[in-house]
Amino acid sequence: MKGERKDFEVDISLEGKEKSVTLPAEEHEGEESGAKGKRVTVKELREELKAKEEEIKSLNDRLLRTLAEFENYKKRITKEKSDLLKYANDEMSREILQSIDNLEVAVKHARETNKVESIIEGIEITLRQLLKSLERFGVSSFNSLGEKFDPNRHEAMLQVESADHEPNTIIDEAQKGYFLRERLLRPAQVTVSREPQEAAEE
Repeated sequence: MKGERKDFEVDISLEGKEKSVTLPAEEHEGEESGAKGKRVTVKELREELKAKEEEIKSLNDRLLRTLAEFENYKKRITKEKSDLLKYANDEMSREILQSIDNLEVAVKHARETNKVESIIEGIEITLRQLLKSLERFGVSSFNSLGEKFDPNRHEAMLQVESADHEPNTIIDEAQKGYFLRERLLRPAQVTVSREPQEAAEE
């Protein structure tokens, strides 16, 4: 009937004696629906408890192994990152060493001969090789002459009056600027034009 409370009875055997424990029916909803009660022995409860303890122990062991594996993974990643940063320029260094070797040969040749043209040619070849090596690693120069002054890419060293150029135009480059991929590696050092004083006064 609606509103009627049904209880379960648990009979526990202790040393040959039966002890009855009444449990509320709503705590065991769905168990033996319509039955007056359910008998559970101490042995069954102990077996169930033991099974749960084994399950908890197994889960705990798995958790500890997982934590240990994660710690080892973190240590390995940290070491790999450290080695990567430590030897990141290894390949670039080898490329630059080739250019240094060529410059040393050019210097030696310059001491043995008076042929200025061949010396200059050797230096130019070495310079092109060095720039090509840098490009392989994402380092590239950019042109500034004739461009409008951009404080994000240029560093103004001088301002010169010029009637032949628009104001704020780069008319000389003391040092080239370079990008490392999309990031500015070094700004170009430039000379910038400005309007002649007479024209400004007019």
